[in-house]
Amino acid sequence: KMVDPTLAEMGKNLNEAMKMLEDNQRKVEEEDEKKYARKDIPGPLQGSGQDMVSILQLVQNLMHGEEEEETSQSYRLQNVGEQGHMALLGHSLAAYISVLDKERLRKLTTRILSDTTLWLCRLFRYENGSAYYHEDDREGLLKICRLVIHTRYEDYTLEGFNVLYTKQPVIYISSAARTGLGQALCNQLGLPLSCMCRVPCNTMFGSQHQMDVALLDRLIKDDVEFGKLPLLLVANAGTPGAGHTDKLGRLKELCEQYKMWLHVEGVNLATLALGYISSSVLAATKCDSMTLTLGSWLGLPAVPAVTLYRHEDPSLSLAAGLTSSQPVEKLRALPLWLSLQYLGHDGIVERIKHASQLSQRLLENLKNLDFIKTSVQGKYSFSFKVEDELSSPVVVFRFFQEYSNRDQTSHAAQASAIQRSIISNEGHIYDTFNQWLGEQLAQLVPASGVDVVELEDEGTCVRFSPLMTSAVLGTEIQDIDQLVDCLKMKIPVLTSTLQLREEFEQEVRRTVGLLYIEDLGWPGLGVVRYNYHSNGKNDDKQEKELEKINTELLKKLNELESDLTFSLGPEFGGQKNCVYIGMVTEDLDVSELVETIAATGREIEENSRLLENMTEVVRKGIQEAQLQLQKANEERLLEEGLLRQIPVVGSVLNWFSPFQASPKGRTFNLTAGSLESTESMYVSKAQGTGSTPPPTPTSSLAKQRLPGQKAFKRSLRSSDGFSETSSISHCDDLDKLDQRPPDLSPGQEQGPLEMERAEEQEVAQAKTDTEDTHSDKLPPDCTKAEDKASQR
Repeated sequence: KMVDPTLAEMGKNLNEAMKMLEDNQRKVEEEDEKKYARKDIPGPLQGSGQDMVSILQLVQNLMHGEEEEETSQSYRLQNVGEQGHMALLGHSLAAYISVLDKERLRKLTTRILSDTTLWLCRLFRYENGSAYYHEDDREGLLKICRLVIHTRYEDYTLEGFNVLYTKQPVIYISSAARTGLGQALCNQLGLPLSCMCRVPCNTMFGSQHQMDVALLDRLIKDDVEFGKLPLLLVANAGTPGAGHTDKLGRLKELCEQYKMWLHVEGVNLATLALGYISSSVLAATKCDSMTLTLGSWLGLPAVPAVTLYRHEDPSLSLAAGLTSSQPVEKLRALPLWLSLQYLGHDGIVERIKHASQLSQRLLENLKNLDFIKTSVQGKYSFSFKVEDELSSPVVVFRFFQEYSNRDQTSHAAQASAIQRSIISNEGHIYDTFNQWLGEQLAQLVPASGVDVVELEDEGTCVRFSPLMTSAVLGTEIQDIDQLVDCLKMKIPVLTSTLQLREEFEQEVRRTVGLLYIEDLGWPGLGVVRYNYHSNGKNDDKQEKELEKINTELLKKLNELESDLTFSLGPEFGGQKNCVYIGMVTEDLDVSELVETIAATGREIEENSRLLENMTEVVRKGIQEAQLQLQKANEERLLEEGLLRQIPVVGSVLNWFSPFQASPKGRTFNLTAGSLESTESMYVSKAQGTGSTPPPTPTSSLAKQRLPGQKAFKRSLRSSDGFSETSSISHCDDLDKLDQRPPDLSPGQEQGPLEMERAEEQEVAQAKTDTEDTHSDKLPPDCTKAEDKASQR
């Protein structure tokens, strides 16, 4: 039984709160209450206060109420698990423990801090280390930099920046490090950006994401000659992008030579807890400090990051902020202390091992796929060892296909400007396609946690980092198999689209009325615009007409029954007044597609011009009618005389001497666009037909397609929807329809009744011929017997 009732009540309240927040089944039933609650936010504080259930209900509405549809964003809460509850309980306990008396608080925090530090040092093979717990993962490196400054500059405590001014410190980081890391360190330390030196990665040998040790040595020598002080080197055991590990052994030797501090960070440090460790990652145990992000590795919410370091002077650690005399700050380790005890050594190792197995499963499947290149299969993959490939739990891959028309023997240095431009365009196209591929995989298999990353040399790639996502998302082996299956389905679409892009461009460029738009950022077949030619000089009017035609064209194309996607393009950065065509399959008939787009655009333009011309004709006809009516009124005035226009006199005069005038009406012919007399109408009591109206413009787009075949599809023998038998039978049916009896005219067709009669006559004739032939061969007795049977 729990001795302290407050702790028991705290654990009970936490369980109830987590159950209420994670209960998604009540979401549909309380939808109306959520909407009502959202309308009242923000609102005045209740005078009498609210109970815990109402407040937690409000928190749940804020967490899930803004989502219009169910997404994977709530998946993180569902997989917190009991180990996550222990971490959350640690924050509540830290607030409760902070109210204890100072002596009891000091003893408790010292025990928590010492236990957690000892467990982490043994777990990650870092002997005789101290630990600093921090919320921001960059804060540990910042404290380490201050520690090194205090160590290398003896008078820094008294002189301050004057000491740094006489001998400028230099911090070296890799060019593959996190974006903005160097600038953040300089801002927090109050140093100019000139104190930060970015070390390029290898360009000739080794990985493209490993720090160039020889170049680093030359940079350090140059800085020493200029009177600068090499202070600290930040290395990577798993770069943020590709997950590659620097040559930590050689870097440690170089740091010892120049008395520099070596700090290591990266996701590959998690593998130090495993039984088998590659030599490249094992060298990190000899570094001066390392930063561990256990929250993402183990799926623990709101646990601090840990920076392990070795230093003998506790006073300098206190001056740098790595240690604190305040017991409350030592309680940062409490959530981690509870979680580590709950998981145990085996549970921690099992989670890290599971993430490594997921990456190995994916890597083995990717090696068997065509058109997929992993980061270790790049240009310089010959310099990798097997252990280097297996040391990183990060898998980076991208779609790539060699062009068949490219000259492989030509050297890159001898390529012309046009060839270099084509290669550059291909790089942009591949980046776009891989961006689309990563987004599709993340949407189809959200439990995999794949994302898109930009690498300096490879370009846009798809990254799978299970140590950062699998513990939270609950990724399993079947999720990796599903990811590979989805990738297999997307590869044919990518290859066919890439192959048909050039054909589509050529077809559009030689089609009158269409304009090909080069958009390297569009993942699809291409972009086309119907080019509207106007004789007018008003550019605004022409632009509006162009927008109207292409909008109507897009609407018409979407109404067709096809597997293609037509859109206006991306919301930001896309071309205006264009039709964007998405991904396609290999059975696409490009010529038919381009012909349909051009014919539909012409039809829309002709209809638009017909309406515009009719509007102009009507306007001119109204003006002419007004003139003729005015002229008719003047003629009527001359014929009737002036006296008949006077109201009283005119009526008396018309009574004595009626005036007979023939009606002269006018009718407006919309087809001819002219005013015509109505005399023929009064004579024949029917309006004349006038000229024959022009035929309505129609497009001959409807090609003959097989039953069930969608638009823009070629009839392939290997297609699932059509077999050789069905195609042959269809051709036979067409041949039968073309065979007409000689008594029909070429333009006359046979109806169903006539066709049945013709077939019956053919069958009867064939039967008669058979009987005649058979009767000739039979004996006379048999023939007589058959005649008697027929008479019966």
